[in-house]
Amino acid sequence: MTIIADSLQAIQANILHAKQVACRTDEIKLLAVSKAQSADKLREAYMAGQRVFGENYVQEAITKQTLLQDCKIEWHFIGPTQSNKTQLIAQHFDWVHSIDRLKIASRLNEARPEALNPLNVCIQINSSAEASKSGVDVDSIASLAKEITGMSKLKLRGIMAIPAPTKDFAIQHTQFKMVADTFKKLQQNFYLDTLSIGMSDDYIAAIQEGATIVRIGSAIFGSRS
Repeated sequence: MTIIADSLQAIQANILHAKQVACRTDEIKLLAVSKAQSADKLREAYMAGQRVFGENYVQEAITKQTLLQDCKIEWHFIGPTQSNKTQLIAQHFDWVHSIDRLKIASRLNEARPEALNPLNVCIQINSSAEASKSGVDVDSIASLAKEITGMSKLKLRGIMAIPAPTKDFAIQHTQFKMVADTFKKLQQNFYLDTLSIGMSDDYIAAIQEGATIVRIGSAIFGSRS
């Protein structure tokens, strides 16, 4: 086995254990965050069984998609969604995790090709109210969700959040619980199945608080060069 294959196996074991601790039996999707990684490294992960990859930069992602078009990969866009990139994102991705305003959702809906399935989308919330972070404030999420559900080429799946980083396991739990509570409240009025929270340093706590997608990069590929 390769280092990447070993890492994927270890992470899947950690995910399984975290599910057991939380008494969960549902599926948790491992999204390999592959920004700044070579197409060869993605192929190595693919050969080890990984099928879901997340990219932050559109042009970099499209280059990799061309090199890996023989692989059946589910592509997620997880970086900030800029207005001038919405057409390319709508054409080249299966999911977008970072919708934070109506303008972006509308442009993605308009640009999604008819021949493709509706684009799966998550609303990004700014759960820790950090000025440097993108995302909708919690009080505005329901109105944006309502607008998105009226768009025929988008399929609202859930919410995504990136809480303030901390090594404190208890604080991780507290932060993720707040996001999970927001998700559950939104589920009362919308059909949602996706809670995209948790990265390499905090995915265990995220799973125990209800994450259905964890976004992991360095723990799979190592530090970016």
